Amino acid sequence: MPIIKKLEKFLKENKIQYQEVEHKTVYTAYDKAATLRVKEKSIGKTLVIKIDRELALVLIPGNKNFDKVKFKKVFNDWRKKTGQKPVKNVDFATETLMKNNLKGAKVGAIPPFGKMWKLPAFIDKVLGKEKEIILNSGNYNSSIRVKQKEFKKLDFIQGNFSQAKK
Repeated sequence: MPIIKKLEKFLKENKIQYQEVEHKTVYTAYDKAATLRVKEKSIGKTLVIKIDRELALVLIPGNKNFDKVKFKKVFNDWRKKTGQKPVKNVDFATETLMKNNLKGAKVGAIPPFGKMWKLPAFIDKVLGKEKEIILNSGNYNSSIRVKQKEFKKLDFIQGNFSQAKK
C-alpha cells in the first residue's frame, strides 16, 4: 500500500525529496529495522503525546525510549519562548484521541510532520546525526526515506528527550 495522499501532498508542497520504501507489514520500529536491514537508530519512531489538553508529535530514534520528564522540560521551555504557560501533564495519547485527531493515517504508522495536522512537532537531537531517516508513511507496509538535509527544511522543535532502552 503506498503512502497516504495527505502525506504525499504535504511533501510535495514543502518540496521535500523522499524515497518510498515498501516492506512487509510491521508494527514496531524494531521490526521495521530488521525487515529493511538497517540500524534501528535510523528508524524514526513517531509518538503522539498528550500534554494537558493538547497533542504534539514527537520523533525519536527507534533504538531509544521516550523520557516524559525530559520532554516536559523541553516542551515547557518552548512554551516559555512563545509566551505561553507551562504544562503539568505529559502522557501518551490514547488510540481514540489519535483516531479522532489524526485522520487518514493508521495508529502506529503516523507520519511525524506536525504541520499536516496543525500540531507542534518535536525531534530528538540524536536523529540529527543520521544521514537518512526512515519515517512512517501512514501505513504499516510502506515508509519513506528522507535525507537529513531535506528533513531540516521542516519546522521541528529540537531537544533531548530520549533515553537508552532498558
